This record gives sequence, structure tokens and C-alpha cells, in this order.
Amino acid sequence: QVQFVESGGGWVQPGGSLRLTCVTSGFTFGHYEMNWYRQAPGQERELVARIAPSGVARFFADSVKGRFTISRDNTKSTVYLQMTSLKSEDTAVYYCRTANYWGQGTQVTVSS
Repeated sequence: QVQFVESGGGWVQPGGSLRLTCVTSGFTFGHYEMNWYRQAPGQERELVARIAPSGVARFFADSVKGRFTISRDNTKSTVYLQMTSLKSEDTAVYYCRTANYWGQGTQVTVSS
């Protein structure tokens, strides 16, 4: 049974930082690319960052380039999203995903 457990969301002031964690189980983590998506109220879910199975190849949405970093630890079946210089427009529910599997989401709220 594939499981994703996301954590690390919360409230932060503009300019602050958060690190999201997605611990997975039930599949061969090291064989799959991992993705972070987000969905803000009233908006479609969008891809934020992607990391290849080896961790070498990475993709970032233009809106987060230079501020967010994605990483993974294949020994722990875990993927991370380090978010810095957060803006109010980063407020959303953040999800990790691989193939057809999604986590339950973690809320990130950026406001003063």
C-alpha cells in the first residue's frame, strides 16, 4: 500500500522559510521521480518542483526559481521542499506526488 505522509506546513510571515517533508512507503522510492504540487484557493493545482530518481535532474516552476529547493533521501524514501523568501502568493496546500499517487497535502500560509 502506497502511503505519503507530508509535514512541515504552517504559518509564516513574508520573507520567512519552511521545509516540507514527504515520507513515503509502499513502493520502490529510488526508482521514481518525485514532485511537489500546490493548489491555492480557487486555482488549479500546479507543479512546483520535480526531482529525478537519482536526485541530479531538477525542475522548478518559474514562480519559485531561486527561492525553493527540492531534494531527496533515497535511503529514507523521503522528499523535501525547502522554501525560502516566502511570499503571500505562495499560500496554498502543498502536495507530494509520484505517478498516480498523491499525498494528503499540507497547508502553507504566508501572511503578516
